[in-house]
Amino acid sequence: MAARAKGLILVALAVVAISASQRPATRIVSLVPALTEMLFAIGAGPQVVAVSSYDDFPPEAARLPRVGALLDPDVERILALRPDLVVTYGSQDTLETQLTNAGIRTFSYRHGGLETILTTLAELGAATGRTTDAARAVTNIRQQLDAVRTRVRGRSRPRVLLVFGREPRSLRQLYVSGGVGFLHEMLETAGGMNVFADVRRESVQPSSETLLARAPEIVLEIHENRTIAGAEADRERAVWGALASIPAVRNGRIHFLNGDYMTVPGPRVGLATEAFARALHPAAFQ
Repeated sequence: MAARAKGLILVALAVVAISASQRPATRIVSLVPALTEMLFAIGAGPQVVAVSSYDDFPPEAARLPRVGALLDPDVERILALRPDLVVTYGSQDTLETQLTNAGIRTFSYRHGGLETILTTLAELGAATGRTTDAARAVTNIRQQLDAVRTRVRGRSRPRVLLVFGREPRSLRQLYVSGGVGFLHEMLETAGGMNVFADVRRESVQPSSETLLARAPEIVLEIHENRTIAGAEADRERAVWGALASIPAVRNGRIHFLNGDYMTVPGPRVGLATEAFARALHPAAFQ
C-alpha cells in the first residue's frame, strides 16, 4: 500500500505540473532511448512517431523513423513530422530553443537517481494522458526494488567495484560507478557497498594504484553489447590477474552481467537491480 501511495503522489504532482491548457501529446519524437522505453511501457507507444539513432528497445521502437540523437538531431526531419512533443536531453539547449520557437513543446530530461526514473515516468504519464498506466509502472518498479531490499536485508555488504566500460581483454579505458546516479543506487539497493561511494560523480576512471588501494571484494562488470560467458568469460576474467592482490581477483569473485538494460534508467531498472543482487548475494535467492 505504501508503494502504491507513493506512486499516486508522484503522478498527482506530475499532473499539477502540466498546464491545464496542454492536451496530451499525440505525436511524440523521442531522442532519449530510456524515455522511449518509458513511453512504450506506459502505453504511449502508438503516440511515438520517431526515435533517436540509438533506440532498439522495445522492438516496435526500432522500426520507427530515426531523427538523429544527442549530438546530431535532424531538426528538419523532426519538424516535418509535425510533433506536439519532443523528448530531449537537458543539454540540448539549442534544439529546445528551435523547437520552442516553432511552437513545439519539449520534455527535457537529465540523468539522476532511482527517484528520477520514477518521477520521469509519472511526468510522461501526465504529458501523454497515460497517468493510470504510469502509476502502475511506478508501483511495479517500487515493488521490485522493495523485494530486492527484503532479500538482502541483514546480510553483510561486500565492497564492490561496479564496472560499466573497458576495452575487451584489457584493463584500459576502465569506467566504474562513482557515488552518484542510478547505477550507484542500484548497487546499494542490491546489498553492495560501492568502493567509490565517496566520489561525487556518476563515473570514475581509476588507476591501477587506486584500484589496489580500494581493494574491492567483488568486481561486478556490466556488458551491454556483447555476451560474456564460457571461454570468453575465462579470458576476460584473466585480465584482472594483473591486479592479483585485489581480494575480488584473489578469491575469484569477478561477475559478468550481460544486457543493455543493465545501464538503461528505465522501466527495467528493478530487474537489473535484482540481477545485481543475485550476483552479490546468490544465497538470498536460493
